[in-house]
Amino acid sequence: MDSGVTGSELSRKQWAFAFALVTSLFFTWGFAYGLLDVLNAHFQTIFGIDKTKSTLLQLAYFGAYLVYAPVASVFMERYGYKKGIHMGLSFYSLGAIFFWPSAVYRAYGGFVGCTFVIGCGLSCLEVAANSYISVLGSPKYAAARLNFSQGFQGVASFAGPMIASRWFFQGKNATSLATVQWVYLAVAGLGIVLNVLFYFCKLPEITQDALAQEMHEVGLTNDDDPFWKQYRCIFGWVAQTAYVGAQVAVASLAVNYLTEQGVGIDKSLASQLFSYCQITFTVGRFVGVVLLNWVDPALMLSFYSIACCAFSLGVTFGPGLSGVGCLFALFFFESICYPVIFTLGTKNLGRHTKRGSGLIVMGVGGGAWFPPAAGSIADRDTTAHSYIVPFAGYCAMAIYAIGIAVDQARKGGFRFRTIDEIAQKRAQMGREKDGSDSDLDKKGSEEFVESV
Repeated sequence: MDSGVTGSELSRKQWAFAFALVTSLFFTWGFAYGLLDVLNAHFQTIFGIDKTKSTLLQLAYFGAYLVYAPVASVFMERYGYKKGIHMGLSFYSLGAIFFWPSAVYRAYGGFVGCTFVIGCGLSCLEVAANSYISVLGSPKYAAARLNFSQGFQGVASFAGPMIASRWFFQGKNATSLATVQWVYLAVAGLGIVLNVLFYFCKLPEITQDALAQEMHEVGLTNDDDPFWKQYRCIFGWVAQTAYVGAQVAVASLAVNYLTEQGVGIDKSLASQLFSYCQITFTVGRFVGVVLLNWVDPALMLSFYSIACCAFSLGVTFGPGLSGVGCLFALFFFESICYPVIFTLGTKNLGRHTKRGSGLIVMGVGGGAWFPPAAGSIADRDTTAHSYIVPFAGYCAMAIYAIGIAVDQARKGGFRFRTIDEIAQKRAQMGREKDGSDSDLDKKGSEEFVESV
């Protein structure tokens, strides 16, 4: 294992173990992300700060991805996925532990700093886990695998705030920081337990050299060009930045939007409906797993991104309940976008795989600047009209998806079904070899007949 393997070389038992262990990480950062919005509201009450200042938590969290994801990718290039996971979990636990003294001294700046450290840890985990799941098996099912794993992030992202708001931030706890201490002490404990588990578990190391060799054996030499010429990955980063920014903007303004639609929805009901939107998103992700086993990822992302554009306009201009319905549809069609952009952007990168993963994960930084832009429009006009900002992000994603689908059609014909390019190339080479062997045998037989 020291020389590294590819996902296709693992036994079924090794594959299942590695897949389950790495998938557990998706639940970890989904829970941490889900707590952000709950903490925002809680800190507004405790510290008496305005909404703009409370969004410093989001800025710290998403800004950490922009800063640290490239560092994580370089680290994993040198030391491998497992050590990268250890580093991510260490930062995650460290940031969570220091929530305790921040709560004791009632220091809002301390909470922002801790959130940045947690974000650095999670960006490292995303680079490792997203990339590892993508290459853990046939490229044909990479998008389906990553959607399945990310589905557990969706479960955690609505389960976390639901648990926290119901049991930790109610009644007398609504004006206390004591519960924040205990919640994040538990989060730190989860990170430490996972770190210990990964230390004692043998995680097969899938190396870039092994991936490159697998590609080169069938004549795929995409990684011969320098990294800055990997345009599929670079434009994937642009699409991911636009998508994540749009997604976070949609979620951050959803409660305000629902209460302003004039259909009798108060803040309590709006919060409940928002949790249903998140459930819709998670269900959509698991539906996507099934579809991506057959449908080409680029084609499916093209359809979903166009649907996101259409429904975001429906949210912007749709009156009353029609706008609310469009919001639910928007959450459904957002579901597969992040993992599919990731797998398309890092496909067949060979020796550039880890660096490409870091670049795509940097796209999460889009969540730091799209929401303020949307919020500015909401303050000056209406929340509904602020959804034109996410629409712009979905348009950028649609251009990327359609561009990939067109490029595929130009090079190998239109495809509806998902395929394994490496397996297809290998089979083609086998047929060509059989044909050349047959020609040699035929030529030998003719020469023999002539000599007789």
